[in-house]
Amino acid sequence: DRICTRAHVVTFLWRANGCPEPENMSVRFKDVTDTSKYYYKAVLWAAEQEITTGYDDGTFRPDAECTRGHVVTFLWRANGEQAPTSTNHPFTDLNPTAYYYTAVLWARENGITDGRTPTTFCPNDACTRGHVVTFLYRSMA
Repeated sequence: DRICTRAHVVTFLWRANGCPEPENMSVRFKDVTDTSKYYYKAVLWAAEQEITTGYDDGTFRPDAECTRGHVVTFLWRANGEQAPTSTNHPFTDLNPTAYYYTAVLWARENGITDGRTPTTFCPNDACTRGHVVTFLYRSMA
């Protein structure tokens, strides 16, 4: 039930993909510079793969809580940003202009999530370790 940080989620995803070495060791994010951090290579790899783009201020924010919207967006990007076949969904809390909108539709369509309730996804809620590994497991099935 512990909340995951952005560094945790990207590291889980990197490890699930076999811990590939980043092609370029240059740092894109001004807050990811300590090469001894467990997430250093994972963040570099995720940025190269365009799984994460970070924030407009040039940061990744590794210690920030990772939201449900972040997690499904990372997974969607890692799976090639596949377009959902339908925009029909039960979620009343999704804004069609939000960065995570298509990712949530894709995740629902692919059985990765049914939402927090039958009518809500709760994209801004922090994501627990249990939710993250469940989403990751389902996305790889």
